[in-house]
Amino acid sequence: MSAISVGQAVVLGIVEGVTEFLPISSTGHLKITEGIMGIPVDDTSVVGFTAVIQVGAIAAVLVYFFKDIVRIVSAWGRGLRDREERYHHDYKFAWWVIYATVPIVVVGLAAKPLVEGPLGSLWVVAASLIVGSGVMWAADQMGRHKRGEDDTSFKDTMMVGSSQILALLFPGFSRSGATMSTALILDLDRVAATRLSFFLGIPALTGAGLYELKDAVGAGVGAAPLVVGTAVSFVVAYASIAWLLKFVARHSFNAFVIYRIIVGTLLFGLLASGVLTS
Repeated sequence: MSAISVGQAVVLGIVEGVTEFLPISSTGHLKITEGIMGIPVDDTSVVGFTAVIQVGAIAAVLVYFFKDIVRIVSAWGRGLRDREERYHHDYKFAWWVIYATVPIVVVGLAAKPLVEGPLGSLWVVAASLIVGSGVMWAADQMGRHKRGEDDTSFKDTMMVGSSQILALLFPGFSRSGATMSTALILDLDRVAATRLSFFLGIPALTGAGLYELKDAVGAGVGAAPLVVGTAVSFVVAYASIAWLLKFVARHSFNAFVIYRIIVGTLLFGLLASGVLTS
């Protein structure tokens, strides 16, 4: 039997789509949801499943930002052929995203046993949700929000890309939360920080999903749950992206900070009372 049913895949796809790009930790919410549904969060096939359905959310980014991605990739291709084109910001940005993905790939491969083992505990998720809230609140207060997307530099991209490691090692911290917070500390405005987080997530999450595919299929998750979960994730994530970009253009991140603290505290309570096991 499949470790995850089609019905459970629908629920997890919705959770993934809603939370992947909001700074509230998709991994944390998926682990909590899996725990509530009685799915073993440390099972190899389950870990693989959650990574694979992220590809649905990434596909939503590719569709939503299709024109931007075509512009950047086209500039990169022209730059490879023509030296003069290499001064264009889009050409340089394409390389920066590639370089900024290297740290999380290296750490991800090296720390895979830890991430799938002790660091995957729901206690870690609860603590990371709360600690990450403090980081996000401080970043939003410290940042001067004066730099736009065109002001992004190589240093910015590398620092923001490297911050994804925090979410990898401490599920619950949130990849979006880590990248957006780092960008805010570097004085990018909220919209620029959010868009940079999206672009950096494309190679990192796509690579993770493809890498985990063999474990998800080979260790007990059927093809139907994988397809359904990924499809649901795509639809929900597309709507989530559109909403988030409109939200950050007019609001601070305080609502996410408060929500994370509530969820983290509630999770601590459920674990302490034995309702959920880590």
